[in-house]
Amino acid sequence: MKRMSLAVLCLVSLFGAVGSLPAQTNDAGPVYVIPIKGMIERALVYVVRRGVNQAVRDNASAIILDMDTPGGRLDACEEIMHLLADLDATTYTFVNTDAISAGAIIALSTDHIYMEPGGRIGDAMPIMMSPIPMGGAQEIPDGLKEKAISPTVALIRSAAQRKGHDANLAEAMVRPEYEYKIGDDVICPEGQLLTLTSQDAERLVGEDQHPLLSSGTVKNMDALLEIIGHGGKEPIVVTSSAAEDIARMIDGFPLSGILMAAGLLCLYIEYKTPGFGVFGLTGMALLAVWFWGHHVAGLAGMGEVLLLLIGIALLFVEIFLIPGFGITGIAGITCILTALVLAMVQHYPGQPWYQPASINPRQVQDMILNLGGGLLLTFVSGILLGRYLPATRPFQKLMLNKAVSADDGYQASAPTDDLLGMTGTAETAMRPAGIGVFGDRRLNVIAHGEFIDKGDAIVIAETHGNRIVVDHV
Repeated sequence: MKRMSLAVLCLVSLFGAVGSLPAQTNDAGPVYVIPIKGMIERALVYVVRRGVNQAVRDNASAIILDMDTPGGRLDACEEIMHLLADLDATTYTFVNTDAISAGAIIALSTDHIYMEPGGRIGDAMPIMMSPIPMGGAQEIPDGLKEKAISPTVALIRSAAQRKGHDANLAEAMVRPEYEYKIGDDVICPEGQLLTLTSQDAERLVGEDQHPLLSSGTVKNMDALLEIIGHGGKEPIVVTSSAAEDIARMIDGFPLSGILMAAGLLCLYIEYKTPGFGVFGLTGMALLAVWFWGHHVAGLAGMGEVLLLLIGIALLFVEIFLIPGFGITGIAGITCILTALVLAMVQHYPGQPWYQPASINPRQVQDMILNLGGGLLLTFVSGILLGRYLPATRPFQKLMLNKAVSADDGYQASAPTDDLLGMTGTAETAMRPAGIGVFGDRRLNVIAHGEFIDKGDAIVIAETHGNRIVVDHV
């Protein structure tokens, strides 16, 4: 009995020891660190998109945003939020030193927030920038203030709710008239925008004594990696590349529309001229550069490129193999335009090309500006080139701009009236055209009426300029 009791006691002690072990973090995959430094703009979106794509491909266990930003463009902030929305990897924000305005919204889009000593987070009310270069920020007119603030409140609340943060705290960062309190404890009085220091953010509140926002204060990135269970692991730091800087210019307005218009215009000129030459090659090169920029930016994938190649191939078939213009040409143009549109639609990392991310109004506006502007520029340029290009000096060197007439001694063809009545032999069969030999002269002739076999005797019955009609003798 004593032995059985001792065995049971040991078993209970074993389970107790197992239960008291610290929770282990899944550290099978690498840790990616994506810097969010300086102003948040579209150039930063490319870096974040590439970093997230690489992290997804490498099955990363954690993605850390190393953040120090005063804010920036709300549309770029929203794109970064979408990139972070549905990831299997745990996401962290290390506030080092500021996460202000759009930075606070992005931080609330991650699973956990850590801050360095003295760090700040909050103040996310939208502002309006002056349309004048270097004009700075302007106060939003009263008639537009709620129209600007309301969508931002919905955006920051949805980000907080998705990741388990306090949505009311998030709203207090946007609305100055919103009083944020927990129980009787007023955290942010009415008339102020909520901005928290590192000590404020990790303060324990509520009956359950949970941290207000921050999961903890850490000195540096190494300390953060140690706390989240990745100590000693060398993180992969994502940095901007020269190709991404070039892609940013290619993807931006107005260069994107200009490249597209120039490429389509060159293909149109190639279609209107015989053969295939410099305009066709230039058009293909310009569209290739346009797609390369969008591919580097993480927008265009191989699906869009394949669709573009199919469209160009269909146009080649229409130009060189099928007379006239019909269904093949229409299908080619449709494929090209569809590829251009798809190359401007954002996709979530790891998703196929036919499953786009949710499209916000700003993205729709950019697509309309780029595609519509490109097509309009192509149309207008085509009209202007057709009207004024022939009058330019370089183009006139390629054309005969002087009229010639018979009065000046020019003749389109040699006179043939003296050939009437000449007899000869059919050198080839005439069905109805062929070659006849008349003495020492070989002439292209056409049989009148019945076909003429090779070797038959023939006579020239009619002449109409260079058109010579023959008949049997």
